[in-house]
Amino acid sequence: MKKSVAILLNLGYWVMYLFLLFVFFVLAVASEIATGMDFKGALWNYFEFMIFLAVAPGLIAFYLGYIFLFNRFLIKRKILKFFIGLIMSVVLSSTSALFLMWVLYPTRSFDLFSTESVMAQLILMSFVALINLIIGVVLKGFIVSYGDIAIKEELTRKNTDIELSLVKSQLSPHFLFNTINNIDILIGIDANRASLYLNKLSDIMRFMLYETKSDLIPVSKEIEYITKYIELQKIRTSVPNYVNFIVNNDGCDFMITPMIFIPFVENAFKHSEDRKEENAIRINILTNQDFVLFECSNFYRENAKIADSDSGLGNDLIKRRLQLLYPNHHELEVQEEGEIFYVKLKITK
Repeated sequence: MKKSVAILLNLGYWVMYLFLLFVFFVLAVASEIATGMDFKGALWNYFEFMIFLAVAPGLIAFYLGYIFLFNRFLIKRKILKFFIGLIMSVVLSSTSALFLMWVLYPTRSFDLFSTESVMAQLILMSFVALINLIIGVVLKGFIVSYGDIAIKEELTRKNTDIELSLVKSQLSPHFLFNTINNIDILIGIDANRASLYLNKLSDIMRFMLYETKSDLIPVSKEIEYITKYIELQKIRTSVPNYVNFIVNNDGCDFMITPMIFIPFVENAFKHSEDRKEENAIRINILTNQDFVLFECSNFYRENAKIADSDSGLGNDLIKRRLQLLYPNHHELEVQEEGEIFYVKLKITK
């Protein structure tokens, strides 16, 4: 919820609260005048009543609940601490208002419930403080809940957009057609090798059809997918070390979202497909029980234009997906220097 709306809700509450006090004020003054009391005396008497017994404790308690108790305890589900804080806030609000009244009007007393005792004044102030504190907490809860609903709706919408984009980009038609054509050519040259590549393509399609339905998969499966993808891409080049792919795994299968790295790998091949050099693409993956680190660098044509229909996931969409999936648990670094495009992604638990 926008800050301006929250401010308007606060102002709206206090306008209604003061209006109700004003109605009480008018009725009380009219009643005193009807009994023969001096108008100025009645007016000042109930004005002080409103300020010190109704407005001051209510204002203090309202914002103790609104700002402090809700954020510190209730939103964190610390219920016992919240109730302890509620009692302390009511006592603090009523005693503060009473102290303020004594400081400004030390000789003044109020005829409440047919008694002039301090206890009677504290009881009334505490009641007013409790009501306002509860309203303050409820209002804050409404504002936070409304904001959370709006955020969740926006995240759901963005996630849907991203999922649709992922479905379209999971297997590039360009990559699929080229791979099938290359395998078709290999059949007449080396049938065994062609069969091996066909099995790899089958494994990739099986991975996308079944493994991507899970929210999380072991990083080893993602690495296996990338390995087969690279091997199929290398059919198109005669350079043996066109891709330098290194994996350091300490044996711990870190769980990640499926196909979190492949968009970067796809982009690396698309942007360096005309650079038939050794180590045109470098990919490093380091995993342990606490994090997985992915690094990818590739040569690229500085003035190249890749068709939108075959560009996979753009950087902005990739960043949005990571923010949705790993808020505060990822670090993404993208650099372009000379003819080198570099990506570094670290995902932590």
